Amino acid sequence: MRKLLAVIGMVMLVTMLAAASDQSDAMVQVHKFVDGFNRNDVKMALSACAEQVSIIDEFAPYYWSGAGACSTWAQAYDADAKKNGITDGVVTLGKPRHVDIIGDHAYVVMPVSYSWKQHGKPMRETASTLTVALDKTASGWRITAWTWSKQ
Repeated sequence: MRKLLAVIGMVMLVTMLAAASDQSDAMVQVHKFVDGFNRNDVKMALSACAEQVSIIDEFAPYYWSGAGACSTWAQAYDADAKKNGITDGVVTLGKPRHVDIIGDHAYVVMPVSYSWKQHGKPMRETASTLTVALDKTASGWRITAWTWSKQ
């Protein structure tokens, strides 16, 4: 009986450690995308994305989907920023409210804020929410969808 309980305990421990590792690994990709954005390093940000992605964001055309959607979104962000005199955009991630992982799929919800300069004047958007879906691929976790929601 002790051996059975020991085996069950070990299996539970290994399962919990694997889940914790998956959570950490998935969050690394969310941070990589945001860090790349904050550093204006598009290559870094895009490396966190899967090839096929769906995005909803607060500027037109509001929705991007399919192959290369992260890149297309980045181009649209740059165009919108230029049109509106926006520079120095920085996203700050809060503590995740949810990091749910089932198999090779992850769901992350976290508060975010966005600060920028518009025509040189500091601006800030707070109390927004970033929701991200990720899939575990042969090359690790990758973002497959995300949405930015203003409050």
